[in-house]
Amino acid sequence: MKFSFRKTEDIRDHVLTVIFVLLAFLLMVFRHEGGLQSVRKISVVTMSYLEQPLSQARIYRSALQTNEELGQQNIMLQDELNRLRSLREENQALRNMLELRQTYDHGLIPVNIVAKNLTGFNNSLTINRGSRDGVETGMAVVNNEGLIGQVIITTPGHAQVMPFLNVLFRASARVQGSRAYGIVSWSSERPGDLIMNYIPQTIHVPTGAVVETSGYSNQFPPHIPIGEVIGTRPEEGRDTQAVFIRPFVSIAQIAEAFVVEYRPEQEVRELLLQYEELFK
Repeated sequence: MKFSFRKTEDIRDHVLTVIFVLLAFLLMVFRHEGGLQSVRKISVVTMSYLEQPLSQARIYRSALQTNEELGQQNIMLQDELNRLRSLREENQALRNMLELRQTYDHGLIPVNIVAKNLTGFNNSLTINRGSRDGVETGMAVVNNEGLIGQVIITTPGHAQVMPFLNVLFRASARVQGSRAYGIVSWSSERPGDLIMNYIPQTIHVPTGAVVETSGYSNQFPPHIPIGEVIGTRPEEGRDTQAVFIRPFVSIAQIAEAFVVEYRPEQEVRELLLQYEELFK
């Protein structure tokens, strides 16, 4: 019985100890509530400082992803805008070409320019129509802005065109509103311009005047616009002047054109051949 009593006493001591510890903890909690609030505040502030870099990293990663998506959308929208601009320009060019049909007395064969050689003095263009489409050597090539050149070689499905930007190009022309007639060729002094020779110095050629084909050479039909006058210069040792012309057509930018179904008069051609035979 004495041994059992000792065990009970030991248990009582342990129970009392636990009770006192709980009471002490409760007293500490209720008496030092302000201190616990300070501890809570300190812990919250500390966690916010620790969380801030992580939050910024998440924001930066999200911004990078958003920026990449916006970049892709921008590329797609820019591509769509370029295609719409191209379609608008093509549509306008086709409208102008349709209007051009009404201004010519001769038939017009629509063509696309499929190749360009603009790297030297013997520049050339290739069009996607040939002899089986009615294209013949010597026919003029034009668009709504004016003269482009002349067909020099044909195959059944394609043809080679000599543009006015060629050292061999010649066209009989006149200045609108005057009796100034001359020969237009490519100017070696000004690669982007044309030059008109054999005009007497006594004839005034105003800047801005329009130069067009004369029709006198039996090569091009008359009244095809070529360009506008940008200046004149007396030719040294002659009674004539050189007239510099800015062409209306930009050869580098054209994509569509017409071949004019103009055939020189056979009698005139034969007379010219006979004339050349006399001086051989």
